[in-house]
Amino acid sequence: MGSIDILKEIRFDLSHNVDEKYKKNNQRYFKEKINCYGVKTPLVRKIAKKYFPKIKFLEKKEIFNLCEELFKTDYSEETTIAIQWIAGIKNQLEEKDFIELEKLFNYINNWGKCDDYCLNVLSHFIIKFPKFKGEVKGWSKSKNQWRRRASAVVFIQGKSWKIHKDYLEDVFDIAKILLHDKEDLVQKGYGWMLKIASESYQKEVFEFVMKHKNEMSRTALRYAIEKMPQNLRKEAMER
Repeated sequence: MGSIDILKEIRFDLSHNVDEKYKKNNQRYFKEKINCYGVKTPLVRKIAKKYFPKIKFLEKKEIFNLCEELFKTDYSEETTIAIQWIAGIKNQLEEKDFIELEKLFNYINNWGKCDDYCLNVLSHFIIKFPKFKGEVKGWSKSKNQWRRRASAVVFIQGKSWKIHKDYLEDVFDIAKILLHDKEDLVQKGYGWMLKIASESYQKEVFEFVMKHKNEMSRTALRYAIEKMPQNLRKEAMER
């Protein structure tokens, strides 16, 4: 089966599994207007899994090209499928593939796509190839809010939702850069990163929060301390 045929079959499956109520409700979670078929995520992931055996033995460049075609349409479900496919070949990724991964990030335009890509693809990549950690940290100064959010979320490890022990200082570096970011979803991104870090490094995160709480937005502060004991949360919220 050719690449074009695979894309046609995927789009056929998506268009025949639309849930209009879900489609309407899905928009509520995003400030931006999103394009979606209206297919529930578990079913989208089943469709991705269904077609993965048809593409996993293709040349890696061809897989990236297929995924780019899915990203290009801007439909949330097609992006989800592309990300799941790349995650499926993550053990085959090489240093040179960062160019392709970064190119695909240019199509990301909401927090859902950003987080999915970071948690399932980029976080694995920078652990495997730490030399690219600096590249992604540099996104914290980007004009693109999704790159800035990604510079924080990428340090959360995929399914385990943990911060790698070697990256705690990087977490604080990113948080310092994003302290004064005006975008709500960037604030929530670095606040979430600190919250995840606090589950393993509560003392260090609390000290960071206490040092910078007067600079942090209330949104980021609340996220960062959410998992801490009540007495610490109360102390952190006092101005």
